[in-house]
Amino acid sequence: MKALKNTCIIDDDPLFVFGMKILIKQLGNFGDLMICENGEEAIECLSELIDTKKDLPNVIFLDINMPIMDGWEFLEGFQKIPFEARKNVAIYIVSSSIDSRDLERTKKIDLVNGYILKPITPEDLSSVLEEVA
Repeated sequence: MKALKNTCIIDDDPLFVFGMKILIKQLGNFGDLMICENGEEAIECLSELIDTKKDLPNVIFLDINMPIMDGWEFLEGFQKIPFEARKNVAIYIVSSSIDSRDLERTKKIDLVNGYILKPITPEDLSSVLEEVA
């Protein structure tokens, strides 16, 4: 399995982020890790990467419900990033929401590669690696 260069987690829950760091470290192959606490911070970080001519993360794990800028608003902002910069980025919604409307909304957004229910498992991450790498 091919290793990724970098991965981004956009989530305001420190326990979830801590758990993801452990899982990612155990599985390996996810490359450098970028953590953002909300969508606004993530857009700023991604814009900085573009400005410095660095690659965007191969995978983004995105929470829906966050303060300041939620996951849906992040996706709107991400769509404004030039296609050439974002074309190789896979986005996975990671949420505890079992609301069928969230899942249906996700299916209508071309930018989103999948929807993973929290808590995330090693099998979930392995599936992402198989799809992306």
